[in-house]
Amino acid sequence: MSSSQTYLFCGASSKIAETLAAQLIQEGNKVIGISTKEQNFENYSEFHKINSYQAGQLPQISDSINGIVYFPGTINLKPFARITENDFLNDYQINTLGAVNCIQKYLPNLKDSEGASIVLISTVAVSIGMPFHSSIAMAKGAIEGLTRALAAEFAPAIRVNAVAPSLTNTPLGERFINTPEKLEASEKRNPLKKIGQAKDIANAIQFLLSDKSTWVTGQILHVDGGMNSLKIL
Repeated sequence: MSSSQTYLFCGASSKIAETLAAQLIQEGNKVIGISTKEQNFENYSEFHKINSYQAGQLPQISDSINGIVYFPGTINLKPFARITENDFLNDYQINTLGAVNCIQKYLPNLKDSEGASIVLISTVAVSIGMPFHSSIAMAKGAIEGLTRALAAEFAPAIRVNAVAPSLTNTPLGERFINTPEKLEASEKRNPLKKIGQAKDIANAIQFLLSDKSTWVTGQILHVDGGMNSLKIL
């Protein structure tokens, strides 16, 4: 990147967020973290503790912001018949409305900068049908719709894209790979025969934030080892 930038991470406790923050700060950028949790935040340039990502809970930030990434997510996998209305609402609140609140709150900060970028997080389960994923697929499907709608509305001043990973080795996905048998089964299902690492997703987000992607907006970048488009026999 040609000059120092300021980035805002909503959901700064994510392993992917921490990995990306370290990369961006190493390049001389400022990264402001917001999180409902308190851990490992000494590596951020600035940090704000909040109770939730609901409107009214987000802190005031005076800086111009070059990029926002919304990291909070859920993996609430259940048979459809067992998913309650509250389950659906909770997944939607955390994954979708939280992103909306962050973008609305800090849109004036983005407009103060030149060539600003927003990156949201989806999932491979939106593009391919997966059992037990109805709640999270609905919430993340809304994220993909929001990505395209905002990309159209904010063009040309602000670019809006999303990253859609498959299973990744992070605390959120740990219970699916916490034994050698589970890990082997997950790797076998992937066309590249491996699961993603936090750095894989961080690198994709960094690209979408950077001046290397100034002609990219309204896109869903699949970082999933080919899961969404390949069938390996």
